[in-house]
Amino acid sequence: MTRFHLLSHVTTSLLCFCIPAVAAFSTTSFQTRQAERQQPIKSQKQHSWPRVVQVKKRQRRPVHMMTESHRRIETQSIEASTTTSSINDTDASESSSFDEQDFNAYQRAIEDILSKNNVLREFKRDEKNLEIIKELMLDDKRKLLPRWGVDAYILASQSRHQQPSSSNNTHFITNNTEDAASIYARQQLEFRREMYINQTGITMTQHKLATTLLSQLADHCARTKQVRPLYVAWEKLLEAGMVPLSRVLSTYLYVLGLDENHRDGNDSNIQKRDVTAEVAMFHDAIYEPTEKTITLLVKSLVRRGDAAGAEALLDGIDDGPLGDLRHRTTNPILELYCKKGEIAAALRLYQRMRTTSRVKMDAETYCGFIASVAEFGYFRPDSPPIDGAVELGYNPAFGSGLLDALITDMAKDVLDISEDMAKSLQRGFAKGFEDKRLIALKDTNRLEPLTLPCKPQTMIADRVTVDIDTGICAVTNSTLRLIVLEDQERSHVHDTLIQMARVKSIEYTSKLAAKGRAHHSAAEQAEQATQIISEFSDWLDHRDGKPYTAIVDGANVAYFGWGKVQLRQLQRMVDELEKQGEHTLVVMPEKYTRPKFYLRAGAMQVLRDDELEIIERLKAKDQLYTVPPMCLDDMYWMLASVSNQVNSTKGIDINVPKINNNSRFPGLRPICITNDRMRDHRLELLDERSFRRWCCSHIVNYNFTGQVDNYYDEDTREITFHAADVFSDEIQCNECLGGGNAWHFPVRDWAANDRFCLRLSTEK
Repeated sequence: MTRFHLLSHVTTSLLCFCIPAVAAFSTTSFQTRQAERQQPIKSQKQHSWPRVVQVKKRQRRPVHMMTESHRRIETQSIEASTTTSSINDTDASESSSFDEQDFNAYQRAIEDILSKNNVLREFKRDEKNLEIIKELMLDDKRKLLPRWGVDAYILASQSRHQQPSSSNNTHFITNNTEDAASIYARQQLEFRREMYINQTGITMTQHKLATTLLSQLADHCARTKQVRPLYVAWEKLLEAGMVPLSRVLSTYLYVLGLDENHRDGNDSNIQKRDVTAEVAMFHDAIYEPTEKTITLLVKSLVRRGDAAGAEALLDGIDDGPLGDLRHRTTNPILELYCKKGEIAAALRLYQRMRTTSRVKMDAETYCGFIASVAEFGYFRPDSPPIDGAVELGYNPAFGSGLLDALITDMAKDVLDISEDMAKSLQRGFAKGFEDKRLIALKDTNRLEPLTLPCKPQTMIADRVTVDIDTGICAVTNSTLRLIVLEDQERSHVHDTLIQMARVKSIEYTSKLAAKGRAHHSAAEQAEQATQIISEFSDWLDHRDGKPYTAIVDGANVAYFGWGKVQLRQLQRMVDELEKQGEHTLVVMPEKYTRPKFYLRAGAMQVLRDDELEIIERLKAKDQLYTVPPMCLDDMYWMLASVSNQVNSTKGIDINVPKINNNSRFPGLRPICITNDRMRDHRLELLDERSFRRWCCSHIVNYNFTGQVDNYYDEDTREITFHAADVFSDEIQCNECLGGGNAWHFPVRDWAANDRFCLRLSTEK
């Protein structure tokens, strides 16, 4: 997006809002400026600003159209600027003084800067000039009236590049040169600087020194989190026609962004002035626009209720609608459309945001949008369709079909919501269905679960509790599903674990090398680690015998509750699983099967004879796999959970149904017995959704109840299991037995089996 195109979109919408009094030049003042513009630009040798007489033309950019509303705004602004009463440099109708509180803060900041030794050293060669500039910068009177704002030269620049269409009254904006707006803006700043120098009698060296001082002020205010000084500094910067570096303007934007009150103008006859937007406009007139400046301009338009203007600004970005902009830039526009009830425009922008790669939709955005659509009644069966929704792919464009489509969109990007989001959804549906039988909003701060079944014609937007053993929601008479990894996702986990084995080996070998303990190069060790885990995968697929239905994280179980390895505890776990009908494989680091080994704390543990016998029995029954040194055992038991075990299963389904005669834990097989939360691996292994599906399907936590002091009393302890989930911990839709569909949303602040439930009435 060129600077000119950005400015064209911004100024037409912001011009009559940002600084109307600044734009209100008198006819006399405007004619004076026109005369000044006709004067030849002074030699480049006299001034440091670039003077461009001719610019090499480049290929013409695509034409951008200015909407009728933008043209009307511009026309109103121009009329205001030409009908205002005359103001000259000595007229008292505009205050010649700065705001007192702002100026006092500004004065203290300047004096604080000049008291610093490092600043004084920087200005040491210009001590005489510094005194002159200090006196000038600390003068509380404006030197040039009327005040001059950034929109003055932007408006003129825009009008120079507009040409009316022959077919209608709409203006088209074209740009024949890539940097035309920037060049013209700098020329106007040069004229302003000349006026300031003539008025104050300072030299170019002193002018540059003043620019440096105000740049130092920006850094000072950023360090001290002071905003007020920059309101004065900004006006002095504009008054003198200064052009700070892009970095300095970015600092101005950062500091001004700390003020959430959005400063009003000092004159009673002007509207609210958005200084932050002015700085962003100024920056983009001189330098390349950035995401930050565009975001600030968008937010400025949104604060003034111009959602269409803000969206039009984003349309001009080079690589398509919304371009590389992110959620923080686009979401304020969506929220404004929703607030104003412009749901058709909101849906159009929502769809564009979803299909733009760098706009990451979050739960709050989805909930806010869906709540707004509900509030304005578009989920009602008697609602008119949303204009343009069918063209966007939403058919039907109203009622339950639209609700299902929007929540399906949401479920692809979001796993759960917060309680505040649940309340937002409930309020939206309550307003949109006031005449329907909707569970009433409660006066409590928390949503309490419904307990009684509701008839199909009763609409539900409330908290429910799902039976943890069956997955049944009694309120809606629907059953939640266990959503498992797809075959492609299982293959991805398998392949990723083998790759991770290599990476982890390199990391571990590098640490040993740093301590002088590595016996092989990192590359050699990595190749060996990859080969070993690949052989383990092949062994699982090609071995004969019973398929493994339970994989035990041996080290995790053996260490549980003790400061050392307890192999009797591990044997107790294997026995309990086999009693429940599982065939177990223990995955154990090889060092814990040796007669003696060092523990994590550095102490030596020596295994007793009965413990060594446990190891031998597990090996003899083909129920123990020992992970070689320099390999991470977590990778092995995780990989075993997604192994197809081709030969041993012989194509037979080894999963356990919800209702079975053997009282086994229902769900996928094999299950993984561990209390390891895998914080080290989850982000490397899978995205959050797939990781949840894997955990819900395979991970079983355990606990050994009671305490025993005697090692040989271990057999008396009871083991409890927290089985793999019966239903998935993600947003899902399921059919209700009485008709209709029910959506269930996991809520982060609630119990694991509580859900926020949405179900529309089956009544027409």
